Amino acid sequence: MKIIVSIKQVPDTSGKVAVNPDGTLNRASMQTITNPDDMNALEAALKIKDETGCKVIVITMGPPPAASMLREALAMGADEAVLVSGREFGGSDTYATSQILAAAVQKIGVDPDDIVICGRQAIDGDTAQVGPQMAEKLRLPQVTYAAQIHKDGNEITVQRMLEDGYMTVKVKTPCLLTCIKELNKPRYMSIGGIYSAYEKPLVTFDYEALKDSPLIDPSTIGLKGSPTNIFKSFTPPQKGEGIMLEGNGKETCEKLASILVEKHII
Repeated sequence: MKIIVSIKQVPDTSGKVAVNPDGTLNRASMQTITNPDDMNALEAALKIKDETGCKVIVITMGPPPAASMLREALAMGADEAVLVSGREFGGSDTYATSQILAAAVQKIGVDPDDIVICGRQAIDGDTAQVGPQMAEKLRLPQVTYAAQIHKDGNEITVQRMLEDGYMTVKVKTPCLLTCIKELNKPRYMSIGGIYSAYEKPLVTFDYEALKDSPLIDPSTIGLKGSPTNIFKSFTPPQKGEGIMLEGNGKETCEKLASILVEKHII
């Protein structure tokens, strides 16, 4: 049994976000982190590994520097890593990205007792589309928004978080799950894990490695093959400094009311 975990290197949105003239993110000018929801997906896989001894393979699509993120996942406990990287893949939207990642997962191979796990969504796009699209292209049953995961043989019981409660779903492997941050708390890398991370396999799938897949078509990958068109991307203006009101409840209310009257809000 193995678990394939899809993770993504994303811009650290706590800093300044730069945008290229074509509307894509200027990732080279920004600090990067591992997408937070994907860390929860990796932790879910590692917990199952702790219980069953299965193999965990992490996969990402991105430029060569994304290999450092994969090494961090290996240091946390993953067994193997796959970097999907090629100029032909650059600028892909969610549809094209899911095509490429699904082709990479197919190349790795999905056996009857395997699981594919993704984060719910990435903080640079917030679409929550890639995981479900991968499931459709891999023809796998999917359960999204997993807040709890329990594996019993080839049956997975998932508690899904909804807006007004929870839904319990049972699904058999092979399947694809997407995880939310409420699922768990990701572990830290260990000293021994960091040392062993550089002894574990990390391979690269480029365009040549995946071009024979029926999912890889030059007309449906990369920026030119992406059906999503970005009209405009921009960094929203920063808000001005707030005003801190001091005093007891009555005093702060009087001060607030005075400010609102002065600004003709009330």
